[in-house]
Amino acid sequence: MYYPYFRGKQFELITIRENVELIKAADFVPIIEPVKESLGGLKKTLRALIDAEAEAVLVANPYHGDLSTNARAIQELFSRELKYQGVIGVGLALTAKMNVSDAMRLLDLFDSIHKITLIHAGFTDARALSEQLGDSSIARHVFIEGQCSKLYRRRFKKTDRVLVRDGFQRRTNRKHPEIEAFSDLHVTFEDEGMNGFGDFLVVGDDYTTTGGPAYAVAIHVTYIDSDKDDEMFIHHFVSERKNTPTDPAGKFYEALSKLDDEIERPNTQVEETEAIQEFLELHREKHFPGLGYAKKLSMKHHIETLASYFREVNPR
Repeated sequence: MYYPYFRGKQFELITIRENVELIKAADFVPIIEPVKESLGGLKKTLRALIDAEAEAVLVANPYHGDLSTNARAIQELFSRELKYQGVIGVGLALTAKMNVSDAMRLLDLFDSIHKITLIHAGFTDARALSEQLGDSSIARHVFIEGQCSKLYRRRFKKTDRVLVRDGFQRRTNRKHPEIEAFSDLHVTFEDEGMNGFGDFLVVGDDYTTTGGPAYAVAIHVTYIDSDKDDEMFIHHFVSERKNTPTDPAGKFYEALSKLDDEIERPNTQVEETEAIQEFLELHREKHFPGLGYAKKLSMKHHIETLASYFREVNPR
């Protein structure tokens, strides 16, 4: 149903590990594109998923980061450590630089015991690819919205299909509006002819290895608005000070204070998840854990919010 797309940075992998039981219970399927040459954190995350018997998709040919030019280490993981771990499926990214022959060569690298997910990320020749695939055992097709059209997606109707939308608008923190629309796919994915949906959480699809100086600190919190047909919005809690890159701890407290005020509002739509409770505890303690930790909490809250939504609309 929900396929959150993670790049394998440190705090994204930690987010998966710390929420693996929730991910399993909600039947969410994380997609992990490893971007770091060092695989220690990735292997710990895969082990946590395997131990919880939580399904995930690991991209075997990353198109971002350290492994984008040589993914042999990831492919060797599947042939050795992951060979008989059925919950970890193979993700194959099909990009604009590839042709049908490239795609079929990729498929030939993996044994039939591996569940294959094709990730359509700019590939253009849908007709030729669908004809070559025929009745092959592809588990699902994942389409990155904006990189493949509806006409393109029509070619792959015989298999489960997932649409991934980037709801996070990347800009400098000081330019974020207070509130903006994030996505409605959690409500409308079936209207799109899809079997599931995904997003890039509150990180976004734009991949960067480093950021510039943070003139403002922002905490990004998603929420589902029951007064607007359950559309999801994102609230950016931005520090008051925005003119110099100094005092990130003080600016974090300013952003936390705004979040605390929002939670205190009697008609707030922000769910008080475990992540929000931890944010509020940081506010009470006036503690700054680092911006990476704050991003981890925002991602956790996003997962918790969607898990809560689906528990309500699909009670077991």
